[in-house]
Amino acid sequence: MPTIVATKNKESVTLTKREYEDLLDAKLRFEFLRHTLTDDVFSPPPTRDAGEVVRAFKETSKYSEQFFERLEYSLARSSHFDA
Repeated sequence: MPTIVATKNKESVTLTKREYEDLLDAKLRFEFLRHTLTDDVFSPPPTRDAGEVVRAFKETSKYSEQFFERLEYSLARSSHFDA
């Protein structure tokens, strides 16, 4: 439990190291969330070429053929990408 010390013109709070770390962690998480939400999350993707997106994924060699089938299907349905 933090200790709050009040004086005539100043207030100070004494925290344990664990409380300080928890408070700092919460602040950093809040800042990350605030930064993420203030970015333009509804901006269009950097490319409108679905084929370019699929090629970029294929270059990584990390995904299955089934993944690419679903990706191509989904991009074809999207209003953001050209077929």
